[in-house]
Amino acid sequence: MNHQETLTTYIAAFVSELVNIGVEDVVVSPGSRSTPLAMVMAEHPELRVHIHVDERSAAFFALGMAKASKRPVAILCTSGTAAANYFPAIVEANIARVPLLVLTADRPHELRDVGAPQAIDQIHLYGNHVKWFVEMAPPEDSKDMIRYVRTICARAASTAKRSPAGPVHLNFPFREPLIPQLDKADLFELTERSAGYVRIQAGEYKLTNEEYNEIGENLSSYERGIIVCGSIEADGFNEAVIALAERLQFPILADPLSQLRSGSHSGTYIIDTYDTFLKNEKTKQYLKPDVVIRFGAMPVSKPLTIFLKENSDVRQFVIDGGAGWRDPGMLSSEMVYCHETDFCRSIIPYISKKNSLSYFEKWEKINQLTRKNLAEINELDVLSEGKLFYLLTERLPEGATLFVGNSMPIRDLDTFFHFNHKSIRIMANRGANGIDGIISTALGAGTFLQPLYLVLGDLTFFHDLNGLIAAKQFGIDINILLINNNGGGIFSFLPQASHPKNFEQLFGTPLDLKFQSVVEMYGGHYELITSWEHLSSSINANKEKPGLKVMEITTNRDKNIQEHRELWDAVSREISQLLDGEC
Repeated sequence: MNHQETLTTYIAAFVSELVNIGVEDVVVSPGSRSTPLAMVMAEHPELRVHIHVDERSAAFFALGMAKASKRPVAILCTSGTAAANYFPAIVEANIARVPLLVLTADRPHELRDVGAPQAIDQIHLYGNHVKWFVEMAPPEDSKDMIRYVRTICARAASTAKRSPAGPVHLNFPFREPLIPQLDKADLFELTERSAGYVRIQAGEYKLTNEEYNEIGENLSSYERGIIVCGSIEADGFNEAVIALAERLQFPILADPLSQLRSGSHSGTYIIDTYDTFLKNEKTKQYLKPDVVIRFGAMPVSKPLTIFLKENSDVRQFVIDGGAGWRDPGMLSSEMVYCHETDFCRSIIPYISKKNSLSYFEKWEKINQLTRKNLAEINELDVLSEGKLFYLLTERLPEGATLFVGNSMPIRDLDTFFHFNHKSIRIMANRGANGIDGIISTALGAGTFLQPLYLVLGDLTFFHDLNGLIAAKQFGIDINILLINNNGGGIFSFLPQASHPKNFEQLFGTPLDLKFQSVVEMYGGHYELITSWEHLSSSINANKEKPGLKVMEITTNRDKNIQEHRELWDAVSREISQLLDGEC
């Protein structure tokens, strides 16, 4: 058998196994060294191949697809710096627990470290940011090597999916010639175990009855407890954690990425304005807990994080089905490795039903007062970043997906997006919290989730302009609400703002860009929003328009921070008056 036949048999076996183990989508960036894999993938009738020229955007696009579908997505690129451009998305996937199969083509061993073009050291290129790395054996056509390549494929997908999910890297060295033999009638026929070479089964982390009993007795002894829910995607979790809250009579401090701020449940135990009222010192003393139960990633809210740190003396249970260590403040007294939904369901029979609602009612009363005061932002006539998220609760259609950029947008979402019954799914890249790849990730999610809305700032939009091409290439509908405050608004809320010398140069970084032309370059529809009525009508009108739609909302950074502080001060005064009357 010649080189071309050997190469084809080896690669076709890998691609066939990829489909057998449930991979349906692969994002390919064009390149020469990856030719064998790319051409064979394009031939498989059950594999959807998405072509994305920019590797950085391609990887984030795949990340969004995997986040939305909850299935591994493969990415393929050529050798050299193409592979290096995957790095930011791989970091995000690792921290955010998103399954990716990273397939990089490479020069063969004899062309490494000798000055060959597009040859960099790709061995363990992503370091500890991937769950597993394999330097693939060069193609051979022996039965043992076909078993090898199929087994590695199955192991890679299983490792990527196994909790905590994350990226896996396979590096393929290919020798020239690179063109596979695609006219074989039996190209994807597997002569041995045609349905899949090896099935890998992995169970969930569980506790014994004795362990549930011990934890249940402990939780039953506390009256002043809180449940903190960060970003979490466990199936059935919402119903289970609400049932747990009802049993314990503990409030649920629901991060917007917990998916608990929207849905068909009553919302009775949901506290959604803590980011505002936990800035008040009297409130923090009034609501001091004696136990904390935490699920999911760390919440967005800094005031909540500070509140948890200030209560480091209380028992804090962290429930993590991925057996990680999500505890940057070193606050946990019990780290419980158990599937989050199973924990909530299984612990309830071991908890004595609480009759007292007094502690929960304290949280609820302050939450309602804060909501009422924050609603004052709706009276603003000028375009405002905070009011945008307040209005989106009303304007977004039932079942929409709202993807939110980092820096100020995700924080305004936390403050102003309150509980509703619309079943709106909230998404963001909160693994590494970067502003890179946000457009691409949202568009990747948009291949599965519609209608899709993306809210982001001007710096984040600029940072991923290349990602816009996916909307045009793949016909993805997306509504982008672009907040343009001409710079980095988040820095106005940080200590750097109190040092005005060089602030604009180093942190404000105004770009003074006109985005209409670039939107039109990608075949999109652009509107500069002039009023809240204009925004409402545009959101309604754009429901009927396909493709890329960008609504730019210009705001003023200085006025934005003034509005936020005035609202916070008003809430704080109201709460202080309430507590002075009760204490």
